[in-house]
Amino acid sequence: MFFDSVAFAMGAAPGGDQSASNPIGAFLPLILMFAIFYFLLIRPQQKKAKQHKELLANLKKGDSIITSGGIYGRIMAANGDVLTIDVGGGAELKVNRAFVSGLADGGPKIESKGKDKAKETE
Repeated sequence: MFFDSVAFAMGAAPGGDQSASNPIGAFLPLILMFAIFYFLLIRPQQKKAKQHKELLANLKKGDSIITSGGIYGRIMAANGDVLTIDVGGGAELKVNRAFVSGLADGGPKIESKGKDKAKETE
């Protein structure tokens, strides 16, 4: 009863026939939003993740690194996913390769003590 009268009162939208004939026009704003999100957010994030993955794969002994926890160190040994890093003062830490944020270019200079120091002086 009541719902029938409301439906008739609403009537048809003006120009309803034109919008019904072009379904792409209804989805055009969604397509444009997805394209903007892809080029401004998704694509740069994927590119950065790819570069980080390559960096982790190319880590080798002697590289100065910084971990995601902010620890600077130099790689002393790489054994699979476990890296042994010298953090200075003769202290060595074992960290997982995935927790390396990047190469430490401007970090503190790490001077190792022990076997490697003797090799460096020769």
